[in-house]
Amino acid sequence: MPWIDEESCNGCGICVGECPVDAISMEGEKAKIIMENCIRCGVCHDVCPQESVRHDSEKIPGEVRANVEMTQRFMDACAVQCGKKLFEREGMSVDSYLELTSTLGIRKEKRLPLKDLEEKVYNVIRNEVKIFLQME
Repeated sequence: MPWIDEESCNGCGICVGECPVDAISMEGEKAKIIMENCIRCGVCHDVCPQESVRHDSEKIPGEVRANVEMTQRFMDACAVQCGKKLFEREGMSVDSYLELTSTLGIRKEKRLPLKDLEEKVYNVIRNEVKIFLQME
């Protein structure tokens, strides 16, 4: 989907006049795409002298990076909480837990996971513990 890079848009309005379905308007000094009307024909992209009309694919690497970072934080938090359960329910020693998390590449941080994920993650880690202990 197209979007306007507001930093590079100089408000010339060429895209507004060239859009075949009037899906671009001016808001203040910047062009704005009315997504409900846009047919994604690419005319605006082709006529913009500032190359301010961009495509969503340019945002994907940043969004993926943010999702990976958020997932890593959730995994780290789950590892901490599940580690506590492993100590309490399974009688696992701290040394065994640290070795397991190190082997699995899990950083240890003191953050709490979302409650609805906690039990699922605990079960996954418990199964990994069983496999890990069988390898010793």
